Amino acid sequence: MTLRIDLQIISDWIPNGARVLDLGCGNGSLLTHLQQREVTGYGLEIDNGKFSDCIKAGVNVIQADLDQGLPQFADQSFDFVILSQTLQAINRPDFLLQEIARVGKQGIIGFPNFGHWQCRLQLALGGKMPVSRTLPNLWFNTPNIHLCTVNDFEALCDNNNMSVLSRSIVNHEHKDTLGTRLLPNLFGQIALYQIKQQ
Repeated sequence: MTLRIDLQIISDWIPNGARVLDLGCGNGSLLTHLQQREVTGYGLEIDNGKFSDCIKAGVNVIQADLDQGLPQFADQSFDFVILSQTLQAINRPDFLLQEIARVGKQGIIGFPNFGHWQCRLQLALGGKMPVSRTLPNLWFNTPNIHLCTVNDFEALCDNNNMSVLSRSIVNHEHKDTLGTRLLPNLFGQIALYQIKQQ
């Protein structure tokens, strides 16, 4: 199974033998890949179809609503808690970020950057909510309810006393460019962060 490129970046941040919790794990592709490196853990998924895909793939999965937090897990019970391309669909991203810091020694968060220049241009010139490769839905049928920018996320981390250990801000092809390095909030389309409670 080939991983999405953002999931490959996340995989590269996780050492062999780690214990992980993958929130909104989808079909379990990341956990399936990580199991080959003796990484153990669970996925949480609410969608029935994706939950079934995880079971078929042999992934340990729990059906759960992330908006309820992570009460079933003890403090610091995982080395890494992963939330990839799901932060923007959560009712209270600040609450879930606190829960990630509570149950994990480190968190890995990935999200589409609403501050990308194409989103800004579509909104400024067209007067309509942006549609892009990383934000493909129209405003009325999108699962995204809390769009944020790179700057917004870093401010949220600061307000919650979380340190950014690593970040990878990339374009829609998941490539690092001069623009994404110099002006990540303007040129980055996908943001990946490795964070830890201070």
